[in-house]
Amino acid sequence: MDVFDKLLRKVSSKDKRLLIEMMHELKSSESRKKLDIKRLSGGRFYRARKGIFRIIFHFDAERISIDAVRLRNEKTYRGY
Repeated sequence: MDVFDKLLRKVSSKDKRLLIEMMHELKSSESRKKLDIKRLSGGRFYRARKGIFRIIFHFDAERISIDAVRLRNEKTYRGY
C-alpha cells in the first residue's frame, strides 16, 4: 500500500480535497504562489504548507519530485 493512499484513508473528505488541491497547485508554476513554500535549512529540499499538511519536495531539472506528504507534527521535517 502506498503511503499517500494510507494518508488519504485517515483524513476527512474535506482534508482530502484540500490535499488534492494542494498537489495541483504545486504542479502549476502560477498556482505555486498560493502555497507557503520555503526552503528547508541545510539542503535541497523545500516544503509546501497549507492547513495541517506538509509536502516535502525538491526540484529535478525543472520537475518537482515529491519526497513526503505528512500531517503537521514535531517530527515532520526530521531527515530532511
